[in-house]
Amino acid sequence: MFEQVKAIIAKELGIDANKINIDSRLSEDLGADSLDAVELIMAIEDEFKIEVNDEAAQQIHKVSDIVSFVEKNAK
Repeated sequence: MFEQVKAIIAKELGIDANKINIDSRLSEDLGADSLDAVELIMAIEDEFKIEVNDEAAQQIHKVSDIVSFVEKNAK
């Protein structure tokens, strides 16, 4: 799951996947701004066929948060 999420993040943010680890913070470590975050959430929703509501999206700060959310919600 982490590898899939990492690939999506790398593509959406236009960064080297090797710079992404499970504890990377989206804004501080990976340089994501608010628009990047929205696009990333949309890409995660499309890839895993899940919906990330606004409340859940507010709680996503690190790569591990995305992985945990997907693991709990993907079918």
